[in-house]
Amino acid sequence: MQAFDVVVIGAGPAGYIAAIRSAQLGLSTACIERWKTPQGKYALGGTCLNVGCIPSKALLESSENYERVLHKFKVHGITASGVKFDLATMLARKDQIVNKMAGGIAGLFKKNKITWLQGQGRFVSGGTSWKLEVQGDHGVETVEAKNVIIATGSKARHLAEAPVDNRLVCDNEGALSFAEVPERLGVIGAGVIGLELGSVWRRLGAKVKVLEALPGFLGAADEAVAAEAWKIFTREQGLDIELGMTLRGLKRTKSGLSVEYQTAAGKPAKFDCDRLIVSVGRVPNTDGLGAENVGLKIDARGFIEVDKNCRSSLPRVYAVGDVVRGPMLAHKGEEEGVMVAEIIAGQHGHVNYDAIPWVMYTAPEIAWVGKTEQQLKADGVAYRAGKSSFAYNGRALGRDESEGFVKMLADAKTDRILGVHAIGGQASELIAEAVVAIEFGAASEDIARICHAHPSLSEAMREAALAVDRRSLNN
Repeated sequence: MQAFDVVVIGAGPAGYIAAIRSAQLGLSTACIERWKTPQGKYALGGTCLNVGCIPSKALLESSENYERVLHKFKVHGITASGVKFDLATMLARKDQIVNKMAGGIAGLFKKNKITWLQGQGRFVSGGTSWKLEVQGDHGVETVEAKNVIIATGSKARHLAEAPVDNRLVCDNEGALSFAEVPERLGVIGAGVIGLELGSVWRRLGAKVKVLEALPGFLGAADEAVAAEAWKIFTREQGLDIELGMTLRGLKRTKSGLSVEYQTAAGKPAKFDCDRLIVSVGRVPNTDGLGAENVGLKIDARGFIEVDKNCRSSLPRVYAVGDVVRGPMLAHKGEEEGVMVAEIIAGQHGHVNYDAIPWVMYTAPEIAWVGKTEQQLKADGVAYRAGKSSFAYNGRALGRDESEGFVKMLADAKTDRILGVHAIGGQASELIAEAVVAIEFGAASEDIARICHAHPSLSEAMREAALAVDRRSLNN
């Protein structure tokens, strides 16, 4: 029986990063992963790499390029005729990127001498060490671990009213692999996944209708950002989004599906579509772990109970990423994986949950870190706000991406930055400066005094900081 200092269950972003950092710190490390490709081959990277973040961004980029050629290049004096796209090529490019990155993780495992145990992992027993079974293609293998890190990720939440078959009714997996562009596409859920995937197929020609159960749009985002996004997505881009609905069920028709729901006003309604994407959140992957064999505490929603350092109820057993409290974000899981590996090695790992950025890769992109304005009001925190529009940014105008803004919130007394919110081109990259600022306790004055390259999109961050003190120079 093989024995290791650390065994990680799951090789998504949280798991493979935890394994690599553990190995870097001199700990003998193994990682269990059950994911298989459609061809039946074991693969690393988990949901994020294989059917989540990475393939969706590849398709977003392809669809955005197609839309640019059709509608946005004319203003630059560039015209084209006979423009068409090859969906099979787009999907193949997506798969190539996924395979390249999965191979890269396998290479990192080899470089860091991490043992990859292929199959389903579960607890068998515990004591001075933990015994785990790995059920793979070649039978069952038992391994021993001094420390265990659970990083089994999450899966799409399904609805009884709309059972997923990944043919006509799809979750994120099926929605990444349509063989053809549906003429009419329905989306249940106006969150990150629903808006990103809905926008991919809209740009490629589908007529998209989005249904959202909540009465408000993008409730987690700052209200000003949500209002701007609503205007752009519905008025300018033509996404049909209906809020406050209650899904009643589906009917199969000769041409596809009939979606039945109740409107916010309580009236029955329906619409027909060829395909339906169900994107109503995610649930933790904690089934099949053998938690009952060792007394691992899992709450009613399926999350593993942990403390601030991701320690579970069991000694030397940790859990990170989507299976624990907090936002289901890959980079949050990565930071937790590093923290836990360092704690196991006797160091002082730490994650600042107040400095975790959120990003939506729509067009325009949406990104934020820290508190929203509505949260500060609810908490009774005195603050000042500064806002800078991309409409006055030379680089944004040159890129023909002048919609959106950067908004900064700072403490009214100390000027410490409490939150930064952006909607616009490259917001996912711009937010990194705000993350650094919050992590190091910077004031808006600090950002206002830093020289930003001209012309650059980053100048909008400086202008927002200047606007906190009502001395914006270019807005």
